[in-house]
Amino acid sequence: MENVKETLNELLVELFNHILVLEEKNLHDRGITLSMTEVHTLENIAKSTTKTMSDVARLQLVTQGTLTVAVNRLIKKGYVTRTQDNVDKRVMRLGLTEKAVNVLIIHDAFHEEMIHRIIKDLQVDQDVALIQSLQRIMSYFEENYENRT
Repeated sequence: MENVKETLNELLVELFNHILVLEEKNLHDRGITLSMTEVHTLENIAKSTTKTMSDVARLQLVTQGTLTVAVNRLIKKGYVTRTQDNVDKRVMRLGLTEKAVNVLIIHDAFHEEMIHRIIKDLQVDQDVALIQSLQRIMSYFEENYENRT
């Protein structure tokens, strides 16, 4: 059992590291010099339904202060816009520039190719087992994150 735990730990750590390195290399090969944290910030702005700082910070799993630093950097680089809400002047809404949208198109294509390569040789029952295993791992992380906030 201990060997299984060690192997699983090594696989998770290596998998996480490999994905980050490959994501960043894919972008850098296309002349995009953003960090993966910056790209994931762009992704979360795109995913946010309200585009508010608080909603994006929640999606990013960071404080609003941390997000403010990242957003300021992305504004200077020309990837993000920040505007005051028309109704509630206290609320700031984030937006993506065309430059950011192009980065996300490249990043999404990388993810599509990665998933395609992972599942192309799997049998149907292996697909289901992989998804169930990853869902259990994700549940663990979500439960532990909720307990720390």
